[in-house]
Amino acid sequence: MTKRVHNPREVAEIVAIQALSFIASDGEKLGRFLAETGIGPETLRASASDPHFLTGVLDFVLRDDATVGAFSESSGHHPTTIAAARMALGDSPPERETP
Repeated sequence: MTKRVHNPREVAEIVAIQALSFIASDGEKLGRFLAETGIGPETLRASASDPHFLTGVLDFVLRDDATVGAFSESSGHHPTTIAAARMALGDSPPERETP
């Protein structure tokens, strides 16, 4: 039997870790993410336990509509769930770039 998680922060962390896995599965996205965060591939796994890092993961996903849509489709999470996860992790999200 699977343990259900009800704590919003825990759920948000799970969504963020899923988002990290999504980013890591695409070499181009991963390269951009690593360049933006300044971390190296060797520290990626250790960084995944840092709540501030997880916030950055969701910020990266939410910055671009195409990335949000692709992650939403891949994970089964509605885009509003992804945004809610970001809010649950705290701090205010950066403004999105609009073309």
